[in-house]
Amino acid sequence: MPRRKKQVIARVRKTMDGFLFCFALFLAHLLRNNWILPEWVLTMFDGVDSIHPFSNWLWLLVVIFPLGPFLLDLQGFYQRSISPSRLRLAWTAFKASAGLIMVLSFVLLLTKQDLSRTVVLFFGPMALILILLKEEGVRYFRRTALAHDQWQKNFILVGTKEDSLRMLDELQKELSKELKIVAHLNLNEHSAEDLVQMLHKHSANGVLIAATHTYFGQIEQAIQACEVEGIEAWLMADFLNTQFSHTTLDEYNGRPILIFRRTPEDSWQQVIKQIIDTVGAGFALVVLVPLLLAVVGLVKLLSPGPVFFRQTRSGLNGKPFTMYKFRSMVTNAEQKKQELEVFNEMTGPVFKLTNDPRVTPLGRFLRKYSLDELPQLINVFRGDMSLVGPRPLPVEETHRFSDLAHRRRLSVKPGLTCLWQIQGRSNVLDFADWVRLDLEYIDNWSLWLDIKILFLTFPVVIRGSGAK
Repeated sequence: MPRRKKQVIARVRKTMDGFLFCFALFLAHLLRNNWILPEWVLTMFDGVDSIHPFSNWLWLLVVIFPLGPFLLDLQGFYQRSISPSRLRLAWTAFKASAGLIMVLSFVLLLTKQDLSRTVVLFFGPMALILILLKEEGVRYFRRTALAHDQWQKNFILVGTKEDSLRMLDELQKELSKELKIVAHLNLNEHSAEDLVQMLHKHSANGVLIAATHTYFGQIEQAIQACEVEGIEAWLMADFLNTQFSHTTLDEYNGRPILIFRRTPEDSWQQVIKQIIDTVGAGFALVVLVPLLLAVVGLVKLLSPGPVFFRQTRSGLNGKPFTMYKFRSMVTNAEQKKQELEVFNEMTGPVFKLTNDPRVTPLGRFLRKYSLDELPQLINVFRGDMSLVGPRPLPVEETHRFSDLAHRRRLSVKPGLTCLWQIQGRSNVLDFADWVRLDLEYIDNWSLWLDIKILFLTFPVVIRGSGAK
């Protein structure tokens, strides 16, 4: 199914689910209003003696209508196959309903409203049942002849024999549900006029072009013929072989462009991540002022030299920026580094050494609990770094990458913490393992993963696990 059509169907589903969540609250209120509950239930759960009319709670629908589908979307409810597992759907809907109950309870507590707690408890199961009934109804409708006639489209497959056979093999699972290939045509052997005659003969709804081995001139003529006929032309853009990139279609100055990317796509999650970075770093800097001043005083008092250590690190796509840390080493640490290179415990371009003699006594304490990293909140606030992302490396170390694929860790903003921080930290001695964790983060990025890493970082830092 084309992405555009999936997005339209997802919007329709979200709208339906939003109404169902609102209807669930109405049913829960109706049930509580007409069901005579035992006295002990009222005492333990209800919290109110009499229940107000539902019209008093219409304002809650403004919260529930968008929030219910949003929570379902976060659980991947709308990114699924045509016939997903019933158990998976039920579990996803259950988590979303439970989350909505918690948010609803928080809103009522915040606004000091006295909605019956029994209504809130009834609301979750009601919402879950309605969502699952709707899904069963859709599943049943898809099996009917009416749905078959409405959903299935007749397409002509255009391409060489080799391309057509490959495309038919890939489409086998979808042909019976959405697409029916009524004919195929090799444009290298036939003209666009032959395609037009075939469109008329089969009353085709569209043309699917497998362009791997078809000349672009013929493809252009075929698309122009479809334009004249008012028929959709689907061009399978697989004539450029990529191994891992995600392909999206966009436009620039009115011209369609194909975008190949291996980094997370621009989305609302990316916008929220940036907001969290800026607001979170600013808030942390304000809250931690006493601690920051204390560390400044200790560094100044116990170790001669500047308080801050500044170093040029590689940022997004390798762009250099000045990273700040509390100085944890002697002032001539960079000069002594060359003498210690033979003791490097880390494979690859990165330098790591247990009990590094350049680290001051105070520096060991700061490093153990990552206090030396706190000034990097300034880098996050300025936009050079993110709260979560691959740790930034010195520019000279990134220039020594032996494998160019390792530079993909530079395709996102560097961060204060990452998977390496919580899964291995300085116990990881092979740079390839470090890169593997960074690429795992990039390939599986989501806002939820960032939040998870942030929460898992706190106990690691507090314990001082793996610090050197």
